[in-house]
Amino acid sequence: MAMIQVHFYSKSLRREVTFNALIPLDKFEIPGQAAAEKKPMKALYLLNGYSGSCMDWISYTRIRELSNNHQIAVFMPSGENHFYVDDLGKGELFGEYVGNELVAFTREMFPLSTRRENTFIGGLSMGGYGAIRNGLKYAGNFSKIMAFSSAILPYQIAGAAEDYRDGVADYNYFTRVFGDLNQLLGSDKDPEALILNLKRSNEEIPRIYMACGTEDFLLDFNQKFHNFLVSENVEISYTENPGAHTWDFWNVYLEKAILWALDDEKIR
Repeated sequence: MAMIQVHFYSKSLRREVTFNALIPLDKFEIPGQAAAEKKPMKALYLLNGYSGSCMDWISYTRIRELSNNHQIAVFMPSGENHFYVDDLGKGELFGEYVGNELVAFTREMFPLSTRRENTFIGGLSMGGYGAIRNGLKYAGNFSKIMAFSSAILPYQIAGAAEDYRDGVADYNYFTRVFGDLNQLLGSDKDPEALILNLKRSNEEIPRIYMACGTEDFLLDFNQKFHNFLVSENVEISYTENPGAHTWDFWNVYLEKAILWALDDEKIR
């Protein structure tokens, strides 16, 4: 298992960025047994949560073991509290970066499959929203979305007043990240609008896996989006079980989601 940290100049962000990569190329081969067939690897782009970094998944989960066991390359960029959406005012296009540029760059750098069906995006909390938003916005790149305890904030902050404040941030922060909150619903930062746009254009919608704990403070957002997907007849694998907004919960469902994405019968 090769674990690599990459620094490169991102045109989308107009500066040097860092991401971590797990590349299961150096597999141990047992003498006397046939060597494993070499073929382009499937890829998973994993997005961290609010206040996290590209180190989170490696530090707090079994992702290195899962990458090795299932022979899937994993790429972990940093979200920098920008919710993986584009800031046109600053010229920092986080959505374009994780949804398009990073996919293209890693395909050039590593022996990855270039097929949509072998390319997945996932994330937790802020990264869960980022995975849903960018998996849908760049649906031509991703076939499956894995979203854990997703912070689907448009449900809460759309149309918020100037004195709005919650336990994480305030009106000023959310307007810097999402723009005019009165224009949020129906925009490309609104997952429901992205689903409807894909349906109108008759484009293939990525398959979606969602998991959220029953004690998670974001549960109602996840339930609301799940209900919307069901009402629109969008294929969704939804899990709601005891658990909070913790790594203990995400560690369990990370493996289940990877098995689901790889169509492993163990998940059924």
